[in-house]
Amino acid sequence: MYQVIIVIHVLLGLGVVGLVLMQQGKGADAGAAFGTGSSGSVFGAQGAASFLSRATAILATLFFMTSLGLAVLNGKQGAAYDLMNAPKVEQDTLGIPDVGGEKGVVGASPVPDAESEEVPVAVPATE
Repeated sequence: MYQVIIVIHVLLGLGVVGLVLMQQGKGADAGAAFGTGSSGSVFGAQGAASFLSRATAILATLFFMTSLGLAVLNGKQGAAYDLMNAPKVEQDTLGIPDVGGEKGVVGASPVPDAESEEVPVAVPATE
């Protein structure tokens, strides 16, 4: 059922795009005033504007209805997943590899703690 609605939805979307591209803009009516009108066209003296706009409106309505149908069907599939209810994941954001095995072991890391009182002193080089 879901795949059938997807196929219909895609076809309706392509139909709407095609009908919109076939329609003439408002600037095309100025040429009709100087004798280049389409009085002998297939759709009559009024032209294809009313037919194309009505067909576009119908296809757009059907496209909207299939969009809502797909949203309802997709909402009922599976359990709801809420990102805020997911457990917190502990990650090492510094990218420092563990030295000595366990995390949190004092003296295992070559980087001194910020809380320690020992400050390394730079020794000037002798020449």
